[in-house]
Amino acid sequence: MKQPLTLLMILLVSNAQFAVAASRAEAGKAKAAVCAACHGLDGNSKVPTMYPSLAGQSSNDLQTKLQAYREGKGSGPMAATMVAMAKPLSAQDIAELAAYFSQQTKH
Repeated sequence: MKQPLTLLMILLVSNAQFAVAASRAEAGKAKAAVCAACHGLDGNSKVPTMYPSLAGQSSNDLQTKLQAYREGKGSGPMAATMVAMAKPLSAQDIAELAAYFSQQTKH
């Protein structure tokens, strides 16, 4: 009896986590419009040497990078622009943007 109950609990938790990730990604998509000018609509940059593609990067990496920019610690040729863009983002905004771009396919 314990094994079926344990399996059921694992499935319920997995489905709940998937739903949260999907919800975050959907919210991130709405917030990503401002990112599209440089990083492309789906995170695939038209000029990757200047604006990196975000599509397919891990959510954790994207969150770490955005948090660094928000704190004024990001680096790179567009750091000043990214610091200004990331400053007003909340932790939730960052998580949602990272969820969205991590689920996009890199071209």
